[in-house]
Amino acid sequence: MLRTKRDTPTDLLVVGLGNPGAEFAGTRHNAGADVVERLAARHRARLRAGKEQALAADVRIDGKRVALAFPQTFMNDSGRSVAALVRRHGVEDLRSLVVVHDELDLPLGRLQVKEGGGLAGHNGLKSIRDHLHSADFVRIRIGIGKPPGRQHGADHVLRRPTKAQRSELEMIEEEAADAVELIVSAGVAAAMNRYNRRASEGEDEA
Repeated sequence: MLRTKRDTPTDLLVVGLGNPGAEFAGTRHNAGADVVERLAARHRARLRAGKEQALAADVRIDGKRVALAFPQTFMNDSGRSVAALVRRHGVEDLRSLVVVHDELDLPLGRLQVKEGGGLAGHNGLKSIRDHLHSADFVRIRIGIGKPPGRQHGADHVLRRPTKAQRSELEMIEEEAADAVELIVSAGVAAAMNRYNRRASEGEDEA
């Protein structure tokens, strides 16, 4: 595992959103955090508590320095931790910040890579925008689908998926980890071209 010096900027900072604590583990809202944990495991790193109110690890992917982090603030206050991580890792161009998160507006099993733009009402993203004074960071959106029937959105995201849904969510989390690695090796445009086109083709088939 690579230890990044404070005076050495990180090539990419990848933040997976979620809520801390065992009661939230495995919920739909923690899909982004799950992706960061998968990436750490792939690259033989362990997320450890740091001063930025996050579990974090530094790894090398395709020869580049990549910081992985799971904020330990609650989702609605993610920006406080992310802002500290941005400072810690010397991120000046927000295109070097990738935020992985759950997305109600995408069907379960869909993945989208997005640069800047709207926040679709996601409170974690709103907090990051407010603390960074910009929404120009990259997002990897993991579809969890809209709540069934009259169930409230907050109840939906904070519940664990069914066994079948969990299997599908785990598959898309693996793809999200692949998308991060593609961003590192080939850039955001390449990731958007691969994964957004695949999502569109799936929608056409449906």
